[in-house]
Amino acid sequence: MAKILIVTGIFPPDIGGPATYVPKIAEGLRQRGHEVRVLTTSEPEDLDSDDEGYAFPVFRMNRRTRLWRRPFYYMRHILRHGRDVDVIYANGVFLETALANLWLRKPLVMKIVGDEAWERATRRGWTRDGFEAFQRRRQSWQAELFKRVRTWSVKQADRIITPSRYLQQVVANWGVPKERIHVVYNAFELPERIDPQPIPLQTPFKVVTVGRLLPLKQIDGILEAVARISEVGLVIIGDGPERFHLEQLAEKMAIAERVYFAGKLNHAHTLGVMANCDIFVLNSTHEGLPHVVLEAMALGLPVVATAVGGTPEVVKNGHNGFLISPGDNAALRGVLRKLLASEALREQVGRAAREDAKRFHFNYMIEATEALFRK
Repeated sequence: MAKILIVTGIFPPDIGGPATYVPKIAEGLRQRGHEVRVLTTSEPEDLDSDDEGYAFPVFRMNRRTRLWRRPFYYMRHILRHGRDVDVIYANGVFLETALANLWLRKPLVMKIVGDEAWERATRRGWTRDGFEAFQRRRQSWQAELFKRVRTWSVKQADRIITPSRYLQQVVANWGVPKERIHVVYNAFELPERIDPQPIPLQTPFKVVTVGRLLPLKQIDGILEAVARISEVGLVIIGDGPERFHLEQLAEKMAIAERVYFAGKLNHAHTLGVMANCDIFVLNSTHEGLPHVVLEAMALGLPVVATAVGGTPEVVKNGHNGFLISPGDNAALRGVLRKLLASEALREQVGRAAREDAKRFHFNYMIEATEALFRK
């Protein structure tokens, strides 16, 4: 039995890939006999969340701590909770974890699902490049500094997990030896029972998308596609800085009555809403390998997704879903029309998706992750 500290940047009630993944991996490792604790950042209103539903302890740090104090605040908590563990598993907060581990000297595993430097540089307006261009091109001095910090942090890990071969190569290009980078595909575990949730839309068909409302999710492109297909309603699950802009855009396009902003939902409610929809869309300009695509496939939803990151390693165009180029709203609209015109096609693609999703069994992910910890 090992003592494992999982450090993460998001955790329920946050939504997103890591917020789905961390509780599952923590519980899976606990069931295998390991002593697991989770240290997460949270919004101030979530610091007193009732975490008694978890069979492992959850410790929360205020992510709104003043910027200049935040690294020292995070490091203090990592040092406190990491002193007596055998392995630290970072799913975010990489710099502070790497710095704290200079003192702790514990085996360190990191899971990399994207590029924190690119995400921060994009949020702060220091780059306008997409994910791949950001990797190749020289950026402003601020963004280059973020790149250096990201690379130093990741190089401190003894092992690195990526959820796709695509991201394995990205991390290798940062100068990390490829033999230290291991691909462990994301997995999922649907509850035994999913109760379809009511959706306040009157349209014959419903398209759903899930995720943080950020520019890279290109939800405005989905709105544009839906605006030209009168029989379709759009369900948007998630919250974020783009929400007000997207609500205004729906009003401007005169489709507000066909768009339902569901907001931030818990996992069970999210699955219940998805189960009551006809098609799942992910229109991002960048992804690692999104959990929500696997969940949509397992629910038997035809998936329409952009061919970015690790998504094409899961979604096979014309078989268990459809792939489009990022930013190609005409292609998105065309695929939606094609699927909506044929119930037989929707059923055929949905069956293939459900069958292929079985390959991403949760037990495999737990076993592969545990094996890395043992090493």
